[in-house]
Amino acid sequence: MNYEEIFKALGDKKRIDILKTLNKKGSTCVCKLVDEFDLSQSKLSYHLKLLLDNNLIIKTSHGKWNYYDINKETLKSILNEETIEEMLK
Repeated sequence: MNYEEIFKALGDKKRIDILKTLNKKGSTCVCKLVDEFDLSQSKLSYHLKLLLDNNLIIKTSHGKWNYYDINKETLKSILNEETIEEMLK
């Protein structure tokens, strides 16, 4: 695990907001995430890639759409439960 890269990925407000949204909504289509955030699709893809590369989210494909969900196992391996709950409020 590359902790420096993981904490770098967690160090951006937009990426934390993405994690919060996924925590609340569960598995979400990328098309819904584009609507949710005031970001271009390319910017959103950049943030999702950083989260995905650091195993903070999980991607599943259904047809032509990608769905993303939070990877709580990775979060639990680096942060305590109280910190996760506070971060994802």
